[in-house]
Amino acid sequence: MNGRLINIIALDHIVLRTSQLAEMVHFYQDILGCSIERQKPDIGLTQLRAGSALIDIVTVDSELGKLGGKAPQQNGRNVDHFCLQVSAFDEQQLIDYLKQHQLKLSDFAPRYGAQGYGRSVYVDDPEGNVVELKPYKENWAEQKQSDADS
Repeated sequence: MNGRLINIIALDHIVLRTSQLAEMVHFYQDILGCSIERQKPDIGLTQLRAGSALIDIVTVDSELGKLGGKAPQQNGRNVDHFCLQVSAFDEQQLIDYLKQHQLKLSDFAPRYGAQGYGRSVYVDDPEGNVVELKPYKENWAEQKQSDADS
């Protein structure tokens, strides 16, 4: 540890509130490839596995959802965006795939993230949350250590 009480290792989960459960599950499961890990319809919770993290989707009219207030609105943002590290991909193939699903997406551009600079794309989910898709860099930790030792 680095002398601090808290040492963040990775993103554990993000909770997204929705009034469009079927559309959100379709987007994260069928388009982005997340698998449903757990569902608790009695409280309005669907949890999807996103690599080592979870994406929790909570329906706004459920027991759990009512704790967060009214439904999401896009006249202002609570979250600017979140980034999912994904397996390497061909940019044009990914653009074609996302457009097949009639999704609004940004241009690919180099952006800085947890593994330094890398090309990524932004896409909107059905509630208007911005999701950044960025390829995971294999052996990144080893390369970073090698650069530090040089």
